[in-house]
Amino acid sequence: LDKMENQEEALPLYKEALAGRRETLGDQHPDTLNSISNMAVLLDEMGNQEEALPLYKEALAARRETLGDRHPSTLTSINGMALLLKQMGKKEEALPLY
Repeated sequence: LDKMENQEEALPLYKEALAGRRETLGDQHPDTLNSISNMAVLLDEMGNQEEALPLYKEALAARRETLGDRHPSTLTSINGMALLLKQMGKKEEALPLY
């Protein structure tokens, strides 16, 4: 219960940080991409996989474009996306990411 309460309290702060970074740094700045990824992880941990999926996709696509396929942050996004898809029962979509 305590963890869930902390997550519920954290969610609006994550949203505020993401909005601020999008506004001041732009959608593809590494700090913005970190906020997108963090929000996806939080939503996933809260059981909101459907809400997390587009954020994982956005972070992964932008990291591939700006950082390249082999950057550690891109690889982290690939792993997170694969795990989420597997958790959602979308194993065929997850397999190429492993």
